[in-house]
Amino acid sequence: MRTKKLHYSKDEFARRGDRIYEQDIHPHLTPEDEGKFVLIDIETGAYEIDADELAASDRLLARRPAAQVWMARVGRRAARIRRRPKQRKTPRRLGTAKGKVNVPPEFFEPLPEEILRAFEGRGA
Repeated sequence: MRTKKLHYSKDEFARRGDRIYEQDIHPHLTPEDEGKFVLIDIETGAYEIDADELAASDRLLARRPAAQVWMARVGRRAARIRRRPKQRKTPRRLGTAKGKVNVPPEFFEPLPEEILRAFEGRGA
């Protein structure tokens, strides 16, 4: 699956999505929409609403394949809340993989120029 390149900073992306939701979509919502997902193309204002976020996403992307998608959930502060991974109580011990990993000598050779350019964002 190809990842879409974001055209905006994360803050601008969020500002645009929130503005479209609050000004253009929220006033037209009904009590039956409570808890549904709203997926918004922040460049065009096109949107889809559904209880199933994937169904809403599929419909929006079918209409707007290059959509820059912002997701909200009607009546909620966040579309999804994910549990943060637990923090380790003890630090990891260094050297536990010693003797288990074999690094070939060519790993330390310089990379080809085209790969260096790609890593540095200068094109392939």
